[in-house]
Amino acid sequence: MTELIELDEVLEEEKDMPSIKHSMVQTNIAGTLFSDERFTTFIGLSLDATSIDLSQFGLKAKDELIPDVCIYLNPPPVDEKLGSDMVRVSQYPDLAIEVLSPSQTINELLKKIEAYFALNVKSCWLAIPSLDEVRVFSQLQRYKTFDMNDTEVIDEVMDLHLPIQKLFRRRSNTVPKI
Repeated sequence: MTELIELDEVLEEEKDMPSIKHSMVQTNIAGTLFSDERFTTFIGLSLDATSIDLSQFGLKAKDELIPDVCIYLNPPPVDEKLGSDMVRVSQYPDLAIEVLSPSQTINELLKKIEAYFALNVKSCWLAIPSLDEVRVFSQLQRYKTFDMNDTEVIDEVMDLHLPIQKLFRRRSNTVPKI
């Protein structure tokens, strides 16, 4: 029975494989936020979610959530001892950002956003690379949509104003021939 559960978890992880656009948008968002000295930016940080039952949100994850990008005003402490590291962080970010990959549905990510708010994350973003769009959530049912018709993405909760062109910029419009 344990082998079946482990295989199911591996298959679930493979389902959420990012794409080139997903990776590029994730990198652009993190890179743009990194230059803001008010925040500490993390990519793919594992958050300890054992304080709530994630199944109530329809999530298959049991005890952790991993945002594509998360931002802290006051980051979790880092143990500087050689070889020491934290695998899962119990301090939740101020901002959690999810980037939709082609293998995910918007509904899946909305469930994660609902869980983030239940964990007292202040603000959540849903970036949709295929539409060059960002939805900024201040609550689950309250969000603003920003696209390339806007000059910047504005998160009033976090007091953030980011140029939308930088989030969706592409270094090259062509795929190199191999």
